[in-house]
Amino acid sequence: MNYAGFSRQVDVSRETFERLEAYVALMKKWNPAINLVAPSTISQIWSRHILDSAQIYGLVPEDHNIWCDLGSGGGLPAVVVAIMAKDQHPDARVVCIESDVRKSTFLRTVARELDLTLSVSSERIEKADPQGADVLSARALAPLNKLCGFAERHLKPGGVAIFPKGENYRHEIQEALENWSFQLDTYPSKTHPDAFVLKIGEIARV
Repeated sequence: MNYAGFSRQVDVSRETFERLEAYVALMKKWNPAINLVAPSTISQIWSRHILDSAQIYGLVPEDHNIWCDLGSGGGLPAVVVAIMAKDQHPDARVVCIESDVRKSTFLRTVARELDLTLSVSSERIEKADPQGADVLSARALAPLNKLCGFAERHLKPGGVAIFPKGENYRHEIQEALENWSFQLDTYPSKTHPDAFVLKIGEIARV
């Protein structure tokens, strides 16, 4: 994908796009060794992974300081968020919680080579210190009911959680509402006709 095509979908500077290109190159280099994304999706990496991650950035408050990404894996959306924040919100920092040591090593390498304000906690989500995050994200990690529990631990009061979800998102919402109350906004995905991005706040046990 070229800059013009990507920027029609998400408003980014040319410098941000070049960092995204560098990130894609690193993913392709490391993927055969540690399976950062499914090999079958590499040919669609810009639409399936980069754009899918970038679209959530504009949904969060502009004054966020700490963005915590759970189960970051190869850095989706965490690295994409950190790249976009470097240009748009340079004081913000991104924290990745990723228990896989090899993937954590990859994330630290990306942060160093692309000069990103991104740190990595190589622990299980339920064991990591509470992050007090302004924004919490997780992509393809767990059902919403479980994600609400993680949010209770790592999101600060008044913070928001951003969870991309597939076509079963309505079922996940109903299941989660049996144990949690929350404010919910939904946004159609730019990358899949049946997918949505959930923006959730005021999460509390019932």
